[in-house]
Amino acid sequence: MKKCHIAYLACTAALIGTGLGAAPPVAAHRIHVVHPGESVQKAVDAAQPGDTVLLTYGTYHESVEVSTPGLTLRGVGRGTVLEPEAGASTGTAPSTGTGAAKNGTAGRAAEAATSCAAAGNGICVVGTKDHNVDGVTVASLTVTGFAKTGLYATEADGLTVRRVTAVKNGVWGIATEHSVHGVFRDNTARDNGDAGLFLANTVKEEQGATDTEGTVVEHNRLEGNRIGVTVRRLRNLTLAGNHLTGNCAGVFVVGDENKPKAGFVTVRDNRIERNNKSCPKTARLDALQGSGIVLTGAEDSLVTRNVIKDNVGKSPLSGGIVLFKSFVGTTSERNRISDNLLRGNSPDLVNTDTGKGNTFEGNSCRSSKPAGLC
Repeated sequence: MKKCHIAYLACTAALIGTGLGAAPPVAAHRIHVVHPGESVQKAVDAAQPGDTVLLTYGTYHESVEVSTPGLTLRGVGRGTVLEPEAGASTGTAPSTGTGAAKNGTAGRAAEAATSCAAAGNGICVVGTKDHNVDGVTVASLTVTGFAKTGLYATEADGLTVRRVTAVKNGVWGIATEHSVHGVFRDNTARDNGDAGLFLANTVKEEQGATDTEGTVVEHNRLEGNRIGVTVRRLRNLTLAGNHLTGNCAGVFVVGDENKPKAGFVTVRDNRIERNNKSCPKTARLDALQGSGIVLTGAEDSLVTRNVIKDNVGKSPLSGGIVLFKSFVGTTSERNRISDNLLRGNSPDLVNTDTGKGNTFEGNSCRSSKPAGLC
């Protein structure tokens, strides 16, 4: 019986081997290994959709532009570091150092790296208005010291950023524009000039909020930035399970007079404490200190089950959870603030907005402006 069973399996295997009913062969995805001193951009340009570019332990002095769908750019942890080439931290384009002509694969790689570096960014994930770059993953590495952004993406669909450490970049740690279906998980953004995580429709023109189609920001640590997370002119996005501390402000959900408004943002299960760093006034925003969560010019958003403690400051935006009319006068409407635990903020809840339909219910808190919100 046992012999017959083995013979049957062997016969079946032989039939499959001859191609009867066999699926067409699938091309294997390659892993391109890069070591310090070698060109990351060259490996990225050589990769095909679905390939992985693996950066080994060490420091890489370059910027990298990714436009290949399905590509994974991965390090081996925080010890894989991308920082500017000498002379590039001010946003000036570095020399390619290769003497390659600006044509062919080498030329395109040099141009891509120079373009990303000239804009002051470390890693750029770039699609076009006509064709998003789909399914890119960036993981397990550090980006630090870039004049503008550690990791920047535009026109990206399904971008995943996980276990990336973005430290001491001039403006944003990790930033996206014109992108949908993003996942930002288990990252650290620390001591960046503006937001640790900055998610926007666009920063170069006026237009209504765009739908992210379910972007998720979860389990990130955001510390020592001007703002931990900024969600600007976006809809349909979730911030969950993040830890925000030591920033001037924890979370900003920002809208304006354009239509549709920013909104349908869920902020839940985050720990937001001691965001008491002091940041001066800018052309667009008042001085910041001691802000936990701020909603301004937003609608139909939910802020729930957050733990918000000891956010103290003297800014007009100070407080645990703050509803504030936008700086162009647009009100916030139909936002629900429920079931949050607030302690030691000054005050815990703030509503200086005149919009309709905003509700405060089930929150555990001790102080509010105006009185009676707790």
